[in-house]
Amino acid sequence: MEYGNIRPSSDLRNKYAEMSKLCKESREPIYITVNGRGDTVLLGITEYNQMISELELLRTLAEADDDVANGRVTSLRESFSSIRNTLERE
Repeated sequence: MEYGNIRPSSDLRNKYAEMSKLCKESREPIYITVNGRGDTVLLGITEYNQMISELELLRTLAEADDDVANGRVTSLRESFSSIRNTLERE
């Protein structure tokens, strides 16, 4: 993993506006250090939301892959029939 922008924790207090702007403009994380060691990552809200959405999609795909691998599948015809029956009952 390549760490691009590394800043000391004191910058959070002293240069927050600059760091926030950098996150938004670069769309890259800022790695925060405490005593020279990695501690926290600052990430713009847009990138954070995208990351969360991608993780949710990957989880869903992994679950679907597991369903297929374990035979928990039905035919397309059965699936649509089940959906129709559910909609007709409502």
